[in-house]
Amino acid sequence: MLLDALRADARLSEWLRDLENENAPQVEVLLPDADELPDVLLDLTVAHEHINELVALRARLVTDADALALLTRCVSRLVRNLGEVGKAWAPPQFPASAGALGRCFHLFVFVAASPFVRAHHRSRAVPDDVSRRTLADLGRQVAVHHRRLGTPGLLFPEWMALHFHGELFQLGRLQFERARLGLRMGRALAAAGSGSGPGDPCLSLHISDFRGPLSPAACDRSLALAREFFALHYPDERYEVAVCHSWLLDQQLKRYLPPYSNIVRFQDRFDVAYEETTPDDGMPVGFVFGDPELPVAELPRRNGVERAVGDHLRAGGHWYGGHGWFAL
Repeated sequence: MLLDALRADARLSEWLRDLENENAPQVEVLLPDADELPDVLLDLTVAHEHINELVALRARLVTDADALALLTRCVSRLVRNLGEVGKAWAPPQFPASAGALGRCFHLFVFVAASPFVRAHHRSRAVPDDVSRRTLADLGRQVAVHHRRLGTPGLLFPEWMALHFHGELFQLGRLQFERARLGLRMGRALAAAGSGSGPGDPCLSLHISDFRGPLSPAACDRSLALAREFFALHYPDERYEVAVCHSWLLDQQLKRYLPPYSNIVRFQDRFDVAYEETTPDDGMPVGFVFGDPELPVAELPRRNGVERAVGDHLRAGGHWYGGHGWFAL
């Protein structure tokens, strides 16, 4: 059974105990039945090829009383303090020993939580198309898992928790997370005379996969949508700066890409807040090639970004996360 595999893992055994010992009230969780589930999954842009497997896993889930109770606890924890910045719950990855149900368990958590976050969106008068495209990132992340491992699942369930807690929205090409400035970023902005500092509100920009080119026009449209969206639907929150934490802001990319490339023009929107000193080579390899564990010597060179990432590593270089900001 699922929980046996989780209890055999020391880290997850402790996580289970903490979750079971919480005294907070539990919500009523309604998992779509076998006939409804395909439509719900397709609405969340989960690929057709995965539907039958997920329907079969649902049947296993509902016959495992302990797993079903865990689902209720996880959904209840996820939707607690819905919409509050910085309160999203970070569900852990389950080990391979948990099998197919463990691999897809958090997918069912988000499916069961979707009515709660949609209700929260409606309470803020968020347009249905924004709500739909935001939650559709679930299907995108299933596609990322399939690209890397050949099966449905979620590599980073903690990432999807932001969407299903009302903290992140897809607005055109970019995603915008309602966030607060961290210590290093906040100090950098204060030193730059931005008028913002640690703990102040900000919009954290994220670049989603499978969304086409990161063109200047697409970014301009996203930023225009964001300025209008947050002023209208979160008038009680004042967002004066946008920040981004991404390998795409590593200034070394300018050595390899022309100044008119989409990535360089994206970089040019930002003032550098601070630079990392610890390499993170797996991040660009994972995003560009689909698997951070690929041998560097075998990385293909099919386009400018692939050549930049692979050639730099083959020459003995490293990649670093970049941290930038600009005024909204």
